[in-house]
Parts: sequence; structure tokens; C-alpha cells
Amino acid sequence: MQAIYDYIARDSKTYAIRFVKSLVEVATKLQTMPRCGRIVPELEEYGFREVIYHNYRNVYRITEDAKDVEILAIVHGAREIKTVFRQEWEL
Repeated sequence: MQAIYDYIARDSKTYAIRFVKSLVEVATKLQTMPRCGRIVPELEEYGFREVIYHNYRNVYRITEDAKDVEILAIVHGAREIKTVFRQEWEL
């Protein structure tokens, strides 16, 4: 999120703050509706889900006990998501 903020803040700190707050709100909604996101097609075998906000994919998983949501990454839609997860998560 910091990288997203920094990138947007180059043009407008106000918009950067608003955008990051909106990303946080999207993640917060997952607490009450964890299954609202779709299964990530490229990572279907892992059961990861995503909620898309503007050009960003908020990728998460529901914990085994189904009580919590774990945000795994927020990835720009132009990036190859399998590559991101291979590099960051060694999938």
C-alpha cells in the first residue's frame, strides 16, 4: 500500500490518501462478507480470492477455520499475477 500511495502522491497527496483509504475500506468489508470476492482464475488451485478496486486486485484467502481473512497482496491489474506470487510467495 505504501508503494501505491507513493506513486499516486507524486501527482496528488490528497488523492493518494483517498485512494489508500478506499483500498482499506474494501479490505474491511471482507470481515463481514469474506466470500464476496471471486476465486482468482490464475491461482484457482490455491483457493485465493480477489476483490477488484479500480486497477488493483486485492488478493486474499479465508483462513482454514473460516474466521479470518488474510490479505496476501494488492497487485496492479497490468501485472502478471502468477509471476508476482512466484516471486513473493514462492508458489
